[in-house]
Amino acid sequence: MGDVRILRAGMVEHTVMAEEMKRLQQLRIENRITDTLIMVEHPEVVTVGPKAIRDGVVVEGYPTVNTDRGGGITWHGPGQLVAYPIIKWEVEEQSVRAIIERLEDWAIDALEQCGISAYKDKSMQGAWVDGHKVCSIGLSFLHWVSRHGMSINVSTPGTRVEDLEGCGMTAGIHTSLSQLGYKADSEGRHMGLERMEEALIETCEKHLGRVPLEPVEWEPGVLV
Repeated sequence: MGDVRILRAGMVEHTVMAEEMKRLQQLRIENRITDTLIMVEHPEVVTVGPKAIRDGVVVEGYPTVNTDRGGGITWHGPGQLVAYPIIKWEVEEQSVRAIIERLEDWAIDALEQCGISAYKDKSMQGAWVDGHKVCSIGLSFLHWVSRHGMSINVSTPGTRVEDLEGCGMTAGIHTSLSQLGYKADSEGRHMGLERMEEALIETCEKHLGRVPLEPVEWEPGVLV
């Protein structure tokens, strides 16, 4: 079992992080870095995947950017924790469906660490709480090194997530933990991005099969 380096990036524009993911993916392909997990928050943007582009989906009232990850449209913004695994998957791990299921199980386990009961829905990948989708997953691969990842809506603003129609679902299906009333974990701790990140790191080894190293701050363009 190898290690995975944890990079805390804070608030970063999606376009900036998209380029950084490509850079790190190439470095991982070349074995110049170890497996890496980026924890980040983005200013508001809706990413538009290949399927949505092909279908001519128009997103009104939101800033948008095209992306090459799987899936349709996905909201990103303040109060959402995004985890990007730049991981070289071993031969025995090389199944896109199985990797997506690992991420789903990881999100569900992390939520349960916080006292929040979560589950899968066979009709749509991700993690669900109380009948609403709070976690979205979309990946791309090059030489079996993954890029992009999953997002968990923790305390998103207003109804920006709820009003968006995406991934084949009507408005109101997506929401955040805070909108569902989960503002503290089972121990009374504030249910914010810091607590969610902590839970993901605690459950990382079990689901990703890599031992998380001590988190470090991300620096743009630095070889890690």
